Amino acid sequence: MSDTPPNPDQPEPDQPNLDQRVFDEYCMRLALQLAQQGQGHVEPNPMVGCVLARDGQIIGQGYHESFGGPHAEVQALRSLTDSATANSCTAYVTLEPCCHHGKTPPCVDALINAGVRRVVVAMDDPFPKVSGGGLERLRQAGVEVHLGLLRADAAELNAPYLKRIRSGIPWVIAKWAMTMDGRIATVSGQSQWITGETARRSVHQLRARVDAILTGMGTVESDDPTLTARLSNTDNDGTSIEPSRVATRVVFCRHRLPDLKSKLMSTIDQAPVLLIVSDTIDESHLASLTHAGAAVFRCQNSDPSQMIHAGLTHLGKQSMTNVMLECGSTMMGSFLCPENLVDECHIYLGNTLFGGATALGPIGGNGFKMLAQAPRFRLVETTQMDNDLRIIYRSSTPPTG
Repeated sequence: MSDTPPNPDQPEPDQPNLDQRVFDEYCMRLALQLAQQGQGHVEPNPMVGCVLARDGQIIGQGYHESFGGPHAEVQALRSLTDSATANSCTAYVTLEPCCHHGKTPPCVDALINAGVRRVVVAMDDPFPKVSGGGLERLRQAGVEVHLGLLRADAAELNAPYLKRIRSGIPWVIAKWAMTMDGRIATVSGQSQWITGETARRSVHQLRARVDAILTGMGTVESDDPTLTARLSNTDNDGTSIEPSRVATRVVFCRHRLPDLKSKLMSTIDQAPVLLIVSDTIDESHLASLTHAGAAVFRCQNSDPSQMIHAGLTHLGKQSMTNVMLECGSTMMGSFLCPENLVDECHIYLGNTLFGGATALGPIGGNGFKMLAQAPRFRLVETTQMDNDLRIIYRSSTPPTG
């Protein structure tokens, strides 16, 4: 997005010298690291960090810690030992400060009222109620504004938020575990467990920060999964760590529905269940499931691709930012072909080999006939987990600020 035009009555801010630019980048990187700590706690809001500095010294810092709680700028101002030191300081913020009344007052007002002289912003916020308005308010108040420092890093951090705001659909994370030879089950269908305890714990941590876990009836019938985040970790005082959020279990139902006695339905008091059903599902067959507490979204047809599009749009309207695919190869294939709807892949590579010409791989369906049609991804992270590997890829097109 283009920068908001500066106020013509205000002189252009001086370009920082080399030492100043180095310090600016250091402070912004720290702000990005702080922002990351809000992951799983702040959505549907973006992750935001803020650092305050004066005379070459960091004097305050903070980040948006929880949805509905104080924003990063306010947290940083509150961290000051003396509020008067905010006067004439510089604020480094990973995303344009808000200028509207939401669950909290505008952050631009907090910065202006504190006497902040200079604000360095990584990227503007495409949210319609902000979208350059925060930067303009700061300029009109005589605050020196710099926009674009580490913009690409900030956009990468908040890629899920940016996608939902711009497209209306959530960020899709596909997860699967497979053997070294690319199998997700043996020829007889056995799949538990391909990876070790550490890798499986990582999956539960991922479940604990997403808004929804998507699966299909094939997986529900064959595995009878619970699809809840079960965290065995404890704090230093022995207190059990609760999930950041409770993900909705979403089941795509073209022709069949979950059994009322399935683990999904029997644990509905622990986590919600949403059934995305086709037009072939009879309303009378849904009665017992809705009576038990399941929500239903009805699609206009039974075409897998159209059901996926309709389902994702519905989840986006529910302000869901991150959704996770834990499904069989057929449904996974429908998310990837003919149109790739996967933004991020978490691949867990187990230290075993299954073999077998008929042993399933993670991606089924029709697949791509031509290599040029296949989607490409960027390698983001590789982590060893005992004898297993977790490999994270993201879409080959980086998000733009």
